[in-house]
Amino acid sequence: MPQIIDRRLNGKNKSAVNRQRFIRRFREQIKRAVAGTISQRSIIDIESGEKINIPARDINEPRFRHGKGGERETVLPGNDAYIAGDRIKRPNEGDGGGGGASRDGEGTDDFVFTLTREEFMEFFFDDLALPNLIKTQLATNVEHKLVRAGYSRDGIPANINVVRSLREALSRRIALRASYDRRLREAESELSAVSTQQSDEEENPSTEDNVRALSARVQSLRRGRQTIPFIDTLDLRYNNRIRQPRPTTRAVMFCLMDVSGSMDESRKDIAKRFFILLYLFLKRNYEHTEVVFIRHHTAAKEVEEEEFFRSRETGGTVVSSALELMQSIITKRYASSDWNIYAAQASDGDNWNDDSPHCRKLLTDAIMPRLQYYAYVEIKPDEHQSLWREYQQVAAQYRNFATQRIDGLTDIYPVFHRLFRKKAAA
Repeated sequence: MPQIIDRRLNGKNKSAVNRQRFIRRFREQIKRAVAGTISQRSIIDIESGEKINIPARDINEPRFRHGKGGERETVLPGNDAYIAGDRIKRPNEGDGGGGGASRDGEGTDDFVFTLTREEFMEFFFDDLALPNLIKTQLATNVEHKLVRAGYSRDGIPANINVVRSLREALSRRIALRASYDRRLREAESELSAVSTQQSDEEENPSTEDNVRALSARVQSLRRGRQTIPFIDTLDLRYNNRIRQPRPTTRAVMFCLMDVSGSMDESRKDIAKRFFILLYLFLKRNYEHTEVVFIRHHTAAKEVEEEEFFRSRETGGTVVSSALELMQSIITKRYASSDWNIYAAQASDGDNWNDDSPHCRKLLTDAIMPRLQYYAYVEIKPDEHQSLWREYQQVAAQYRNFATQRIDGLTDIYPVFHRLFRKKAAA
């Protein structure tokens, strides 16, 4: 059977080129394999790479085969069982092909491909985005980015462009030596002619004076040519960089988590994993997004990332304390006209009955008009309580308010995906 082998030379980083080509070609198979591993690993370990199996049938290379018809003869080496005219049966699926086991115990294994951390995270967050990220006006402050803008004659030593400076020096030496070389060739030619004339004639004082004068002139031109410096301050060129304005939008994500006594360790573990997933997502996709962590029981407190994910507290539940603190932080630090503001809240749904209506009023009157998106996840509730019912009223009033329920670890990513999936362009 004829085979076509691609023997074209690869670039310097041929492994990287081939790897990216393979990923592009089998992107759908890799994506399905990554989705299958999500429920089998810890969210905390989500940043590590992953070995995935791709069925052998999905990576078969295209091959040219002889079509049916025509006359041809086939020679089978070692044939002792067939004669001309016999039809040879193709092997069954279980006789060593397609990944199945044969009667001889041999078969084709699935292809195992190892994704790096960056590649795994790219597939993991492929379909996700912050809803309505660029909705508010551009930020009033303008960021500046340093960009290359040619070369300059002035600058600091750290910005010297060596290649460009040496090129300028070479050009200057060639230009300055051209005049010396031309006059030197003329003087040497004239000196050679006079010297030849002197040897043919008898001693002549005037001819000797000419030889001495021409010799002195040649030596003077040679010394002048050698005095041209290899490099001069005029040759130095510096990389020139200018500050280019780049208007940007800014975003902030508020993470609110209930740490009261009703949130047992399993619920807290699910909440932590949800926020870790959210945190990794924000860090990966939105470089200029700030994150504010708020923990609450009867009182709310803004904390750092380490304390948010690892400290333990107990007590009752007053959800409005977290909402009031978030409202205060928004008012003090994040002007609504300049910031895209998002919030994600995790709770078991437990709250004082008298406090739940207050939470709804805070959201509808003060918070939601200033937010781009609010995601609320209720973790393993025994039954929906007053907070869920009040939040359902908020969701009915604001389309950018979403609620979801998480019953176990395997629900974390599907819920996360529903909350932050990319919307189709209108």
